[in-house]
Amino acid sequence: MSSRPVIPIQPVAATPDGSAELISLFERSAKIYPRSVSGWFNGWRWAFVWLTQAIFYGLAWLPWNGRQAVLFDLATRRFYIFDLVLYPQDFIYLTALLVLSALGLFLFTAIAGRLWCGYACPQTVYTQIFLWVEQRFEGDRTARMRRDAGPWTWDRLWRRGGKHAAWIAIGLWTGFTFVGYFTPIQRLAAEATSLAFGPWEWFWVLFYGFATYGNAGHMREQVCKYMCPYARFQSAMFDADTMIVSYDAGRGDPRGARSRKVDPRARGLGDCVDCTLCVQVCPTGIDIRNGLQSDCIGCAACIDVCDGVMDKLGYARGLIRYSTENGLAQGWTRAQMIRRVLRPRVLIYGAILGAIGIGFVASLVLRSPFKVDVIRDRGALARFVDNGRVENVYRLQVMNSTERTQHYSITVDGLPGLALAGAAPVEIGPAQARWVPVRVQLPPQAAPQFAGSSQPITFHIERRAADGDAARSVHERSTFLVPR
Repeated sequence: MSSRPVIPIQPVAATPDGSAELISLFERSAKIYPRSVSGWFNGWRWAFVWLTQAIFYGLAWLPWNGRQAVLFDLATRRFYIFDLVLYPQDFIYLTALLVLSALGLFLFTAIAGRLWCGYACPQTVYTQIFLWVEQRFEGDRTARMRRDAGPWTWDRLWRRGGKHAAWIAIGLWTGFTFVGYFTPIQRLAAEATSLAFGPWEWFWVLFYGFATYGNAGHMREQVCKYMCPYARFQSAMFDADTMIVSYDAGRGDPRGARSRKVDPRARGLGDCVDCTLCVQVCPTGIDIRNGLQSDCIGCAACIDVCDGVMDKLGYARGLIRYSTENGLAQGWTRAQMIRRVLRPRVLIYGAILGAIGIGFVASLVLRSPFKVDVIRDRGALARFVDNGRVENVYRLQVMNSTERTQHYSITVDGLPGLALAGAAPVEIGPAQARWVPVRVQLPPQAAPQFAGSSQPITFHIERRAADGDAARSVHERSTFLVPR
């Protein structure tokens, strides 16, 4: 007989009307009504809300050298970041910045968990803003739950409509500001007064605005729990010495309600009064008392509200606190846990982050103020001209990465007697690029020894010193073809 397992199939009774019963494999997520909270960590969250939004909304309007301080001008392929002028060829800096951001995320997560998620992530920041708007229109948690469970009335209608109107306005302003980093925002504002946006401007303003409205107003914790990949791989960066939001079960259990006058130890109770306020303030709806969970974003709202309860009862704070698994299990003090910060994982992340950061900054500081690309003229690879000279034609793209007019001289070497024909100084305006055609000639007496070959040559492009700018040189290699 086969030893394979068999799944039994049981008959199901039919419904009274004889129809089949449909069983959904998916359950609709219950709406979460986070309770407002005050406290030390809540103050930090709002500080980061103000800081991040002041940077995002304000930086687009900051003038710098007669232009926008930060502007990614896709039409001209110039990227302005304060005094830096970057070209598409500088894309490596964006790659380095992304690597630095990822390593920084790894480092901070290994030390203190999801600090980014709890305080600075755009999803968290805009959810905080949208929740504040919701509370202004619809009241606190209890009032919102009561209205949603009741019938539609004029009071509910105007409050709900006002809330969504405010959400849409914030979303559209956010989309407008986002586009303002790619189209000069003052020009964009002038176009907005007459709704004269271009098609791509319309698309991105509405798309980014709708994404802000949908993610922060409706999806909220669903983004953090199901869409964000960070919740899935954060466990790879955590260890038993990572500082995380933790419930001290040894101190809090057994849980139970009691009056302030009752000695919990005499009744065999821990410090937790099972008020569930830590669940009510959680933006993702989890119970931190069940231990570390992937849905916890580390916002520490549960710490603030629990400390408030402990203060009212006259108990010591810290029933829910930032701690480590080892610290809770072994009863370590905060100083003992902090000493475990410098462990191999953190040192490796820190060393790599520091090395790449130093290289990134050094590369920016030593970056050449102009760039040169050499392209051979495909229409005439090599030819004989007057007096038997061999001529190759090239096109040099010279890109001025400064915001002042610069003058350049071009020379070439690599073969005996090699010279430029009719070379003249080149002038290029601020943050401009120019194609410069050059003719390179080899004298007839040197041509026979290189006949039928391709020889390496080097172009030397020198920026002349002027207006406090020191002379700088760029050297670009190419090849010189000599026909038979």
